[in-house]
Amino acid sequence: MKVKLAAARLAAAKLPAFVSLRFEQFQPAPFPGRLLLFLGSLAWLWWPLGLPIVLLVPDPDWQSILALGWLYGLFVAIARRWGRRVWGKPQILQHYGLVWTGQALRELALGWLLGSLLVFLLFGIQGILGWAQWQVPGAGLGQIVLEGLAVALGIGFAEELFFRGWFLDELERDYGGMGGLGLSSLVFAIVHFLKPWSEILRTFPQFPGLFLLGCVLVLGKRSCQGRMGLNVGIHGGLVWAYYLVVVGNLSQSLAVVPQWITGIDNNPLAGVMGLLGLGNLIVLFARKRRHQG
Repeated sequence: MKVKLAAARLAAAKLPAFVSLRFEQFQPAPFPGRLLLFLGSLAWLWWPLGLPIVLLVPDPDWQSILALGWLYGLFVAIARRWGRRVWGKPQILQHYGLVWTGQALRELALGWLLGSLLVFLLFGIQGILGWAQWQVPGAGLGQIVLEGLAVALGIGFAEELFFRGWFLDELERDYGGMGGLGLSSLVFAIVHFLKPWSEILRTFPQFPGLFLLGCVLVLGKRSCQGRMGLNVGIHGGLVWAYYLVVVGNLSQSLAVVPQWITGIDNNPLAGVMGLLGLGNLIVLFARKRRHQG
């Protein structure tokens, strides 16, 4: 029995450190090493359940929901352990700005209003200029509104907690505020282009819009003293309004002007008009930040 126990301890000692999540051993590592450690831990713990979900669940929608839900749950659990072991912060999610105060909830609502209004405004301008035609809502619009709400909340919280939470915090520790702003926005845009090369070339005009959106979300968070309500709301509002218009078939492009003006694939943020709208939000948040000193 003692021999078996000793062998088990020896085997455990030889395991890679990320398997047992002994993050405290890697605290002095520079950002690239910490990034590989964190993502490696996430992938290692995800695949035993995530891979069977991908292979065995026949319905694509349920496959995505279960696989991504498992991934997100692991991310939150690993991030909390990471905060305790690496940075000595037992409340790391609050450090990232995820708080549930009345002010944060008001900022969430304001961000949702800003994001959805921006999308509706861009589609509305296209209609006024004769570039698109508004359609009469169908009978299933109410269901689409609720579906879009669920999708937008999920995407908003998940992507913001990673990109403007853990990822931005790690970047700022090594590269400062401007480095964190630029690198997090750049990676945010690149991740959305993990697709076939032909699709990358076809949709490349979306890249500047995604980069500017990343900047908007970082500056929005900073304008609220690090609380994540506003940027989660903006992100969710953008997704919800776009889902409502496109899935609900509320607007039909007339192809009067090139897509690089109105937006690739009917995405108003992926064109010149969207860039102007995002640029105005950047100016707004930058001024608010300067006013705060």
